Amino acid sequence: MAVGSFSAGLSGLNANSVYLSVIGNNLANINTIGFKSSSVTFMDLVSQTVGGSSGNPMQVGLGVVTGSISPVFSQGAIENTREATNVAIQGNGFFVVRGDGASGEAYTRAGNFSFNNEGALVTPDGFRVQGYTEVDPASGEIIANGQPTDIIVPPGVLREPVATSQFRTLTNLDADAANLDTFSTAVQIYDSLGNSHVMTVEYEKTGTGAWDFEVTVPGSDVASTFSTFVLASGALTFDAMGQVDTVTVTGPATGGGTAPTLADVQFTTPVWANGAAASTLTWDLVDANNAASLTGFADPSSTSSKSQNGAAAGMIDNISIGADGSIVATFGAGQTIAVGQLALASFNNPKGLVKLGSNRFGESQAAGIPNVGVAGTGGRGTLIGSALEQSNVDIAQEFTQMILAQRGYQANSKTITVSDELLVDTLNLKR
Repeated sequence: MAVGSFSAGLSGLNANSVYLSVIGNNLANINTIGFKSSSVTFMDLVSQTVGGSSGNPMQVGLGVVTGSISPVFSQGAIENTREATNVAIQGNGFFVVRGDGASGEAYTRAGNFSFNNEGALVTPDGFRVQGYTEVDPASGEIIANGQPTDIIVPPGVLREPVATSQFRTLTNLDADAANLDTFSTAVQIYDSLGNSHVMTVEYEKTGTGAWDFEVTVPGSDVASTFSTFVLASGALTFDAMGQVDTVTVTGPATGGGTAPTLADVQFTTPVWANGAAASTLTWDLVDANNAASLTGFADPSSTSSKSQNGAAAGMIDNISIGADGSIVATFGAGQTIAVGQLALASFNNPKGLVKLGSNRFGESQAAGIPNVGVAGTGGRGTLIGSALEQSNVDIAQEFTQMILAQRGYQANSKTITVSDELLVDTLNLKR
């Protein structure tokens, strides 16, 4: 008569025991970097139908079973660590790491990375952090597509120089300037050996809205007998709105044209006197939105910004990680260059990931296919450098759940005790 209550009570003991185990694991990992607590839900077992005259089904439940144990991917607190190689995820996503041999790829929220003896960015247990390291030679930016690879940035290693291939100046030429007035702006560029050269762009007004220009370097830099050597020259005009209308380039330089189809000006230097290879340079006159870098407004001639994509050789002495995962190295006299970019993966159902231990998750069919890319795109969160995400375990909530699990366990044990007493009373009827 009371046998069913034994099994129901036993199932309650088992379920609440699992509940206490999960709570204990959560509390044990309260200080684990990037740890995600787990939650437990229960569901009833199949019910037994008993006879009766009721118009509604008469059923007796057979107990309880653990319905799910799922990680809770709420945001953990961010703590500054002052370690350049530490990084925290703010929002959705996982770092992609790869082990040796059959370990394959895994995913983690813990960004307590460091460099190993080979200069590879690794987790504390040696898994290599995955990202993008190929650099676009024209823009100097990381090419963040394709298959992620190991990120290797050997600190203290002499980095090769990068020859300048593109430069840009944001310059206004005074519309009220008198004819034959001149204005010049200097741009420091680098050759293939990493030596710097001062290139000068000089403008001379020739009429209303009309200017001639010359791009020169010191003659001694290219073994010329002249004091300056002309790399490119031509003329340009502005329209009534102060915007570039035409750019006419003198050969062998190429480019220019008429707005709105202006082309960047390209030219090649001679072989440098120091033995460096000749440089092919692009003067970036129009950006991706077809906006010109030159204007002709009635304001004193000035250059508000200069940029170029070359760099001298130097020792990498520091790195920093940006919000998009870009790893920027500092070397030489405060020069910076992007040397890599971290990859992030997102999943349609992150609760379906399999916990592998050591702060890592593995793929599963329930989680879906990983969507790998860079931070801040495709629904992936942003990154915070020199910081770590702490565990999201809420100690007050865990203690409350512990009390409920304890009371549940006690109540089910009482069910077994009472059922046992009833069974004893039934056996005593014979006496």
